[in-house]
Amino acid sequence: MMMNDVLADLTDNQREAVTHVDGPLLVVAGAGSGKTRVITRRVAYLIGNGVPGYHILAITFTNKAADEMKRRVTDLTGAGGAWISTFHSMCARMLRRFQGLLGFTHPFTIYDRAESIACIKAALRELGMTGSKVNPQSYLSAISRAKNDMLMPDALAAGARNFRDEEAARVYKCYDHMCRTSNALDFDDLLLRTAQMLTENEQFRTHWQTSFNYVLIDEYQDTNRPQYIIARELAALHRNICATGDPDQSIYGWRGADIQNILDFQKDYPGARIVKLEENFRSTKMILRAASGVIEHNQNRIPRGLWTHNETGGLVRVVSSNSDIDEADAIVAGIKESAEEGTAYGDMAIFYRTHAQSRLIEGSLRDAGLPYDILDAVAFYSRKEIKDVVAYLKATMNPSDVVSLLRIINEPKRGIGGRTVERLRAHATARGVGLLEAVEDAGGVSGLSPRVAKKLREFAALMAGLRDAPRSPVADLVRTVLARSGYLDALKRSKSDEDAARVDNVEELVNAAAEFDLDYPDAGLEQFLERVTLVSDSDAMTSERGTVFLMTLHSAKGLEFPVVFIAGVQEGLLPHINSFGSKPRTEEERRLCYVGMTRAKKKLFLHWAAERFTYGQLGAASPSRFMREIPADAVEQVSDVAVEMEPVEAAAAGPRQRPHGERVIEYDEDVPEYDDGPLKQNDRVKHPTFGVGRVISMSGSGRNSVVVVDFRGKRRHLMLGMAKLTRVR
Repeated sequence: MMMNDVLADLTDNQREAVTHVDGPLLVVAGAGSGKTRVITRRVAYLIGNGVPGYHILAITFTNKAADEMKRRVTDLTGAGGAWISTFHSMCARMLRRFQGLLGFTHPFTIYDRAESIACIKAALRELGMTGSKVNPQSYLSAISRAKNDMLMPDALAAGARNFRDEEAARVYKCYDHMCRTSNALDFDDLLLRTAQMLTENEQFRTHWQTSFNYVLIDEYQDTNRPQYIIARELAALHRNICATGDPDQSIYGWRGADIQNILDFQKDYPGARIVKLEENFRSTKMILRAASGVIEHNQNRIPRGLWTHNETGGLVRVVSSNSDIDEADAIVAGIKESAEEGTAYGDMAIFYRTHAQSRLIEGSLRDAGLPYDILDAVAFYSRKEIKDVVAYLKATMNPSDVVSLLRIINEPKRGIGGRTVERLRAHATARGVGLLEAVEDAGGVSGLSPRVAKKLREFAALMAGLRDAPRSPVADLVRTVLARSGYLDALKRSKSDEDAARVDNVEELVNAAAEFDLDYPDAGLEQFLERVTLVSDSDAMTSERGTVFLMTLHSAKGLEFPVVFIAGVQEGLLPHINSFGSKPRTEEERRLCYVGMTRAKKKLFLHWAAERFTYGQLGAASPSRFMREIPADAVEQVSDVAVEMEPVEAAAAGPRQRPHGERVIEYDEDVPEYDDGPLKQNDRVKHPTFGVGRVISMSGSGRNSVVVVDFRGKRRHLMLGMAKLTRVR
């Protein structure tokens, strides 16, 4: 390996971070400042200086990022061996190494959110907590918060402040018991149990502390309490910890992330070296100026400047629409304009604060015939047929997995109904055995007909045969499951179009398993199931699909696009109404806006609507306070709404409320209209809100043209296709 290759193309600050070897290091990496390059080169630099790869641990937040880092390190060093993975994947691997210490008799299953909900529902039934007002998801959220605070059921009960907390503790205790008897861990358990083992079990702690001499943590600003403890314990012996992140991009407080972890790094590691990466390689100067103007209003941050050698670029375009329907149409018009200028659809993205906002945008995209995808890789693995087959795989690996067994016991249809399942459950409880053992003892289960008992024995024989099948290659095992279970044949026998599509999806799962076998020849079923269960939205992200991407602002973290549209930049959405009255939450909303803005490389559009439907009611809205924090010289207003954007200085006073139906200028109804071909410079025009004005200039073509009109000394930038302009004499 040539060390010159490792240090090539690095700035002075990047090189300082890469070549720092021993001792704690905090890399404060601004948006688009080459953070991934620094982490990758740092791993390669350590290997080049004689550190064995297996003594290096690098943790990032998506499988896609981890895979890319592995590839780059291998290209640079010609060798692998470093542990590069997500927190959850790393914890699963560490726990599997010592699963006997956890009391597991089989390889444990990782429950995804849907499986956790199913387990919560079973716990609620057992506790007699049923009814239409009982919300399983709210209990799962309460349990998740407790685990993020490192609380077990008894500790949560001891700290209960009201009856609701007491109920949550009861459900948590029952849920935890069910997971343990099923040899299962949920997402939060992976982190919680690893943190507990590192602090409480000397054998576990000593093994992993001595395994890694260098620990690198990416996105440190998004770590929660268990992740913080894991990082602290793994680096306790040598203090060779490198934390990389940006407080200005901490946006996951709602799921337990603690921004103080990065802000307090120097307190935790006295004498730590601090390196700031402030040169942005992604965005234009104008986009950075706009985004910096917003984030500088936060107080809980590490002050620094973000600058770039990139081109100045065009102004950030603030597009105001009369309604949320008009907003969706305006976004589509902007996409068409960008496409006509040569931007590929796959290089454009639409962000929004809440999933509900996508409905109208999707409708406008469909009406315009534009290709789009909603970023949701999880959706594929959430489809019924995929979850059915994965449940077979999980039950094959872990026969104690009750949730998976219940899902497949009558898939495909075998004549094993709900009443039979309840008898099996009762038999298992009375005998103190697992559900599958009750199935295997079908002859001893009271109340079962000979026909049903025979079906159960056949199912038990099927599962026994699958447990004996080779666990790798995984694609072969998936084919075996599909063939022996009769699942694929049942889909193929169906005459419905829906089941025909399900056949395609199941076959795509086989393809996914085959790709996994090629990428990870030494892995097997356990690792494949981890990959499937821990998949994230951005793992399937690729611009090669040639479609406009739609996603939430939270999903956009870590991505970048030449052209970005952010919808609903208005009070109540961004910042979200749930943040009102809370300074920490408002600052997180501002960081979320900043993250969205800094995803844009060339062009940035910020949209808001003066009227929007919320919970079925049409109400007036006002532009986000964040837009008023953007320097005026970085903004181009394209408006069809009679609302003036207030200057930055007015932001502290809060959002200006616009009385419903307010107009700035009433136009003269007596001005005669006429139509004489396309508009041109110096034409007089009439606007239903701003009145009569004169065309100063035009850019673009057709309906996507942006026309600058002087209305009695005040200039407006209007999108021609949306502006409702009429030529007048």
